[in-house]
This record gives sequence, structure tokens and C-alpha cells, in this order.
Amino acid sequence: MARETPLLPVEDAREMALFFVVAALCFLAALAGLTAKSTYGAAKSWTAEVEGELTVTLQGADRRGAEDARKLIEKVEGVRSAHVLTREEIDALLEPNFGSRGLPESLPVPQLVAVTADPAFRSMGTTLQRRLTEAGFNSAVDEHADWAGDVRRMLGIARLVAMTAVALLVSTAVAVIAFATHAALLARRDIVDVLHLSGARDRFIASLFERRFWLLGLRAGTVGALLALGAAAATIFAVKAHGARTGLLPELSLDLTDLMVLVFTPLVAGLAARLAARITVIRSLKAVM
Repeated sequence: MARETPLLPVEDAREMALFFVVAALCFLAALAGLTAKSTYGAAKSWTAEVEGELTVTLQGADRRGAEDARKLIEKVEGVRSAHVLTREEIDALLEPNFGSRGLPESLPVPQLVAVTADPAFRSMGTTLQRRLTEAGFNSAVDEHADWAGDVRRMLGIARLVAMTAVALLVSTAVAVIAFATHAALLARRDIVDVLHLSGARDRFIASLFERRFWLLGLRAGTVGALLALGAAAATIFAVKAHGARTGLLPELSLDLTDLMVLVFTPLVAGLAARLAARITVIRSLKAVM
């Protein structure tokens, strides 16, 4: 067979519309994948920072009393360091909420002790509270790790939503390609009948559609991945240009894992298109026989 019989024309307006739809779905799926990966990284990095961090609030204590409490805290097993925060350091911590002027001088501020402990000591907050109470200090111990569980759960839900979005977008792309394949098969029913009469098997006919939509999926996935790359790069550039900080919010990055997500996007799109076309054609041909 010197020349392959074309079942689909080289140019088709319906195929261009399908290309646009698949590219848009790949773009959204790649962004959702980057978001899922970034939420995992944000949760991991933030919880790693707060593990073993504690803040001790001393009510009714002066600077000397705070230093005595600090010395007592440093003697507790598992404590790596303790530091009494100055008024300037407290104002710097409160600057996002109260501005650069800080709190009014007339407003009494309790003494704060920043503590860094070994994360292996899980009950450090309870231990410090007991030791300070026994020493006569009116204190409250805030263990930062208590917030880590809430953050992990919150970002875990966001990650699950992002992965669900990826699954729905992939399923939508498969459904769209299957519908387009079935429509193309019906439009060329006479050519399929001729191929059947010539002895062509269903697998051979399916391979013609399969190859066509495999290439379409690769091209559309590549365009969608490049658009997602551009959107991620623009977001990072805008954040850095304005000096904004995202805090606990996940931010898009462009490390090796992100690039792998973008590389796999056209491959997954091509494979999904190929399988959808093959299954649709074979089932349709069997249904009419």
C-alpha cells in the first residue's frame, strides 16, 4: 500500500475547534497540577519551620523577671535556645497588623520569650508550662506546632481539590475526543464500509483515527503546557516585582518537579486522546456489525 487512505482531511474546522478545547483543558490541568504540587511544598516547608518553635508569654513580669524565666527555660531538657524579645522585635512581628509605627508606648505589652526546642520532645509545651508555674511565673505557652496540623489539613483539602480538578479535566478531554472521534467516524461511514469490503480489520481502521488524535493530543497538550508555563512565570515575576509575600498561600514555582509536570502534560494528553479514539472506533464498529 503506497499511500495511506486518509479518513480525516488534512484541514478540518471541527478539528481546529477540538484542538482549542483540548489545549484549554490541558492548560487548566497543568495549572491545577502545579497548584497541587505547590500546596504540598507550602505545607511541608511551613510545618518544618514551626516544628519545635514555642512562644512563652509572661504576664506581670518585667525585663529582669523575663530573663530569669529565660534562664529557667534553657535548663529544661530538649530546649535548644531561648530569647527574650525586645520591644522593637515585638513591633516588627506586629507590623503586618498594626503598621510600621507599632503599638502605642502607653499600651502594656507582656514579656515574650521565643523558644527553640528539639522537635523530638513532643510534650515540650506542657513541660515548660509546668516548670514555669512551679517557679511562680504567670505564663502561657504557645506551641507553634499546634497550628501545623490545621495548616496541613487546610492545604491537604486544597491539594485534593486540585487533584480532583485534574481528574475532571482529563475525563472531560477524553469525553470530548471520544465524541469527536465518533462524529468523524459517522461522517466517513462510506469510506469505512469500503475499507471493510477491502478486507481491512477494525484495528487497522482504528489505528488511522488513533494516530490522528494522538498527534492532535500531543500538539494541544504542548500548547496548553506552554501557556501554563507562561502563566506560572508571569505570576512569579509579578510577585517578585511587587515584593509581595504569599505567607501560607501556595505559590507557583518553576523547579524541576514543576517542569516535569509540564513535560508530562502533552504526553498524557496524547495518550488519553489515542486511547479514547481507539476505544471509540472499535466499539462503534462492533456495534454496527
